[in-house]
Formats: sequence, structure tokens, C-alpha cells
Amino acid sequence: MPALTSLIQTMKEKGVLTTVEVEEAFLKMDRRYFVPDHLKKQCYGDYPLPIGEGQTISQPSTVAFMLELLSVEKGNKVLDVGAGSCWTTALLAALAGDQGKVIGLERIECLAALGKNNLEKIDVPNVQVHHANGFYGWEEQAPYDRILVSAAANQVPVTLLNQLKNNGRLVIPLRDFWGNMLLITKDEQGNLQQKTHAGFAFVPFIEEDEQTK
Repeated sequence: MPALTSLIQTMKEKGVLTTVEVEEAFLKMDRRYFVPDHLKKQCYGDYPLPIGEGQTISQPSTVAFMLELLSVEKGNKVLDVGAGSCWTTALLAALAGDQGKVIGLERIECLAALGKNNLEKIDVPNVQVHHANGFYGWEEQAPYDRILVSAAANQVPVTLLNQLKNNGRLVIPLRDFWGNMLLITKDEQGNLQQKTHAGFAFVPFIEEDEQTK
């Protein structure tokens, strides 16, 4: 069984990959295009890999779980905070489709450049990547149907909640003892609800009082 197919089967067996849409995104946006060259042989391992500057490309099963929670629909406008090498950005673009749009934010300049280059190599047209601190979101394109955060925050930034559309969904890990992952939904009236899932580990979310590199 090819390695990518095997990885997808493993994620299905774990129960973290449950929809055809997310499976197709994993097949289309192959992780091997987003890991450093010296780690290509490990690209289908179900664990995070370093991409430089103390950052990682996330564990595939964790990404699958987050994408299932986020439930991106065709035509959605999506904000990807902590884009890194832009694998999650590409996956979100596949889920949003040609009529959708993804804005990727990466606070480390060299990683933002790396991510842009990765996307250009595989021709992902419906994406913009900006060198910016995701704590502030990206007001220029707000509001967003979906927001994904790939770094653990002490608390959910109000800026991101304000940039989420009514009927929108936001997924963010927390920097707490339990490794909680939050799914926050906003209803038609703008009321917020949240569900918690424990057991995740992420690099820390760098907040407004820390410099963007």
C-alpha cells in the first residue's frame, strides 16, 4: 500500500478522518511538498516534523481532526493562522474550492516566504500568504466563514472572534494542562458556543506583546 494511502487508512481507523472531502484534500495536497528535503522520507509519518525557526508541520492525524471540526464548505473564505510551511493552508484551499479563498498568516518572515514558495510549486491559486502576527487576524479580508489556528493560545484572541462571520466556525488549541482543542461556533445572532477536545500539543501562539520576526 502506498505510504500516503496507508497514512489515510490509519487516520480513518483512529476515527479522526471521517469525510470524503478531507480525504480528497489530503490526497490532493500531498504533505511531502511541505516538509524539508532532508525529511522527505518521514513525510507520511503520523507525527510533527521541524520546518525551522523552532516551528513544526503538524501531525497529520491532528490536522485531519481539526479540519473535520472546522467543516469547511465550498466557497468559504478561510483564515489560516500560523501557516508555517503552508500545508494546512493548501488543505484549506482544497476544501474551499475554486470559488473559495484562504488567507494564510505567518509571523516568521522566512517561513512565510517558504510557504509561498511551496504553494507556487504545486499551483494553489486561491490563497494569499502574509507575513503577519495572527493575533490580530487579517482585518482587510474579514469577516471569515472559518478560522483555523495552528498554535496554542493562552486564550482565544478577541480579534479573531470579531473577524468570524455569523454561522462561522473557529478551531484553536489552548496552552493548558489538558491540551484542549476548542471548536467555537457563532450563530446567526452572533452568539458564541464552544466544545472542548483534550489531548493535543502545539507550539505556542505568539501574542501581541511579542515581536513579529
